[in-house]
Amino acid sequence: MREATAPAAAAAENPYQPHRAKLVKLEPFTADTALLRLEFLDRERGERFTYRPGQFIQVSALGTGEAPISLCSSPTRPGYLEICVRRVGRVTQALHRLSPGALVGVRGPYGNGFPVEKMRGKDLLLIAGGLGMAPLRSLLWYALDRRGDFGRVTLLYGARTPRDVLFRGELQELENRSDVRILITVDRNEEGGWPGRVGVVTTLFEGLEVDSARTVAVICVPPVAFKFVVPKLLERNFKGEQILMSLERKMQCGIGKCGNCNVGSKHTCLDGPVFTYWDAMNVPGMI
Repeated sequence: MREATAPAAAAAENPYQPHRAKLVKLEPFTADTALLRLEFLDRERGERFTYRPGQFIQVSALGTGEAPISLCSSPTRPGYLEICVRRVGRVTQALHRLSPGALVGVRGPYGNGFPVEKMRGKDLLLIAGGLGMAPLRSLLWYALDRRGDFGRVTLLYGARTPRDVLFRGELQELENRSDVRILITVDRNEEGGWPGRVGVVTTLFEGLEVDSARTVAVICVPPVAFKFVVPKLLERNFKGEQILMSLERKMQCGIGKCGNCNVGSKHTCLDGPVFTYWDAMNVPGMI
C-alpha cells in the first residue's frame, strides 16, 4: 500500500482553480445521502493526488457553486476519490442530481487531517455519529489497509434509525473480520427489524475494554454529542492529547482567506478540522 502524505495545494497553482473530475459512481445510502466516486480527467494529477484521512476537498457543481466535503476514501487506495454527500443546500442538491459521466470541479486537499504517523503502533478507538462516519471511514480503511502499523481497531458508530446507517453493507462485512471490532447502534427502531443495538452511541461504551495508555480516540459526532462522548473517555483516563476531534465548522474557501471558519485564533480549514481535545477546550467557541 502507498504511504499517505498530506501536501498542501501546490504553491505554484492558483488555489482557487478547481480541476475537472468525472463522476463514475453515485450510490444512494439514505433518502438524502449518497456516496460519490470521482476520478480526475487528468490521469497524471490523479496519480499524484495524495491526502491524509480527515482532510477535505472543495467540490464544485458546474454553474452552481462549491462546497467543502470530507474525503471518505483512503489514500491507500489511489486512483479515485470518494465523498459522502448529504443533500442540505444548493450545491449538494446539484451534486445529487448528477449522473455518472458528469463533470465536477475539485480543489484541495485541505485541512490538517489525522496525524497517522504519530498514531502508528497505537490502538485506535473511532467514535462516529451520523454523517461523522464519512471522515472516519477514511481512517478506518487506512488502518485496515496498513494493518501491521496499528494495534486494536474499534469502531463505535451511532445513527438515528436503521435507515440512517451509512456504509451498512460494508460495515456488516467488516463485522466478520477478526482484526477489527465494529459496534453499531441506532437511537430508535420504531419500524422493527433492526437486529443490533438500540440506544445512543455512548451506550456502546458499556462493557468496552480499552487500554487508555496505548489508545488514540478519534471522535466525529454531531456537535451536541461531544459533551456526552468526551466524558466517557475522560472517565477511562484518556488524556486530552489522546483525544482527536474532527470539527468541521463553517468552512468555505478552504485556504484561510474568507474568515468564515475563524474561531478565536484558529481557522478550522487550516488549523483543523482535526484538533486534540486539549486544543479545542483552549479555544473559546470551538465546541
